[in-house]
Amino acid sequence: MRTECLPFTLIPHTTPLFTDLLYNYPKVRQFFPRSPDLAQWAREEAGLIRYDSARRQKVAAILERQNRAWGASAETLKNVQRLRDGAACVVTGQQVGLFGGPLFSIFKAMGAIHLAEKATELGVDCVPMFWLATEDHDLAEINHTTLLASDGSLQAVATTTQGAPDAPVSEIRLGEEVLEPLEAAVAGLGDTEITDLLRRCYQPGETLGSAFAKLFAALVGRWGVVMLDASDPELHTLAQPIYRAAIERAEELDQALLERGRELLSSGYHDQVKVTELSTLLFTVQNGSRVVIHRANGAADFRVGEEKISRDELLKRIEAEPQHFSANVLLRPVVQDYLLPTLAYTGGPAECAYFAQAAVVYDKLLGRVTPAVPRFSATLMEPKAASLLERYSLKLTDVLEGPERLRETLAERALPADLKAAFEAAEKSLDQSLKRILVSLEHLDPTLVDAAQNAGSKMHYQIDRLQGKAARAELLRNEVLDRHAGLLNNILFPHKELQERELGGVSFLARHGMDLLERLYQAANGSCPDHQVIYL
Repeated sequence: MRTECLPFTLIPHTTPLFTDLLYNYPKVRQFFPRSPDLAQWAREEAGLIRYDSARRQKVAAILERQNRAWGASAETLKNVQRLRDGAACVVTGQQVGLFGGPLFSIFKAMGAIHLAEKATELGVDCVPMFWLATEDHDLAEINHTTLLASDGSLQAVATTTQGAPDAPVSEIRLGEEVLEPLEAAVAGLGDTEITDLLRRCYQPGETLGSAFAKLFAALVGRWGVVMLDASDPELHTLAQPIYRAAIERAEELDQALLERGRELLSSGYHDQVKVTELSTLLFTVQNGSRVVIHRANGAADFRVGEEKISRDELLKRIEAEPQHFSANVLLRPVVQDYLLPTLAYTGGPAECAYFAQAAVVYDKLLGRVTPAVPRFSATLMEPKAASLLERYSLKLTDVLEGPERLRETLAERALPADLKAAFEAAEKSLDQSLKRILVSLEHLDPTLVDAAQNAGSKMHYQIDRLQGKAARAELLRNEVLDRHAGLLNNILFPHKELQERELGGVSFLARHGMDLLERLYQAANGSCPDHQVIYL
């Protein structure tokens, strides 16, 4: 399988914090406890994990119950037993998007498998874990997906499933309405093994979380991935000490996060989550909706929506009904690693940025900061797209410059040969003439050299501008160019986003078969630490 390694510095919108984590770790050492290279620290980090044996047994029992309900493979159940017997885990996670969500959901699972296997080879018994973010309440982020249809067009599908406003998605059950987008997806993708699987998983009565879990149990179960539904009431009961600490130490945690935000800003980065003087790290469910808890003006009072509540009363509620409380994005990883013996978390740029902030919460509540390792990232290069890139002498980075620029580039490459030759000759002739002029001016009056160079730049600009107009004219009269540009954008940079972020993973499984999973597993185990281009 042919692959290329593309540095993240060439990927649009990559943040300095993420690139420094990858390429200049000493610069971000104060924000991340470990470098991205797990081999350097796996054994040492494993020795720092403190995980109560009674909690281990309870969590293992919950995981076995959950995964059996989703049709877990024998390999997954073996890994649950390994966890019960003392193994650590590499964790990844994702929102439970419709039909499996974006392609990078699969990449995350493959990356966790690779890191867990690598840790085990290094002497740290480790299993891959996938955290299902079923407590999230933004249904609009996950009730849809974009598919790549068989003709290369983009197909948006969504379910009209609704629940109470801002309800945790775990509380929202799919009804008959899910069958319409399901059949639309099947029509666009064709009858294949993956669409048969979608039909089995996404049925009325399931939640988005349970349907996602059943789908991924079938997709990555052969590698023993253990999934965890974060909304399970028994897990909330176990997490109660963290919820209590988030309230008991709310002011202390808030101040630590504000200080971390100032440190990030002073180092030239940004804080991913805005924290205020009255923030807390907890949500609660009120009238079916997930509501953030704020500190009131006094240290002993809090606000839940419009309700003012004392600290003592809030702690009593946490003790009585922990299932009604959940962590925000900065506390969630701490809850995760209180519930699990986590060696490392693998996530994308935004998740790594969360860890840079959450490190201060980890330190105060757990006394250990879990390392964050950048996830497996890739673009799948299909034969049609590769052929078009070769035809026009393009690279993926040309497509990543955006749809408008790509169309102009294609048109420039497709100009009539005599016209292209004329433009090239004009540029060459101009350079030669300017060179002779500059030599003469140097002897006549050196102060005129700068003026001549500026004039030359303007002449080159006008030639380039004219060539651009010619290219646009070519584009207007050549429908094939426009169609090819559209196809490349749809496949490689849909909606001006990386393919892995925008297109549903099931699209590629429908187009290339379930054997694609094995190829992705191999790619995740490769030596490229950057963004991979995988030729199919």
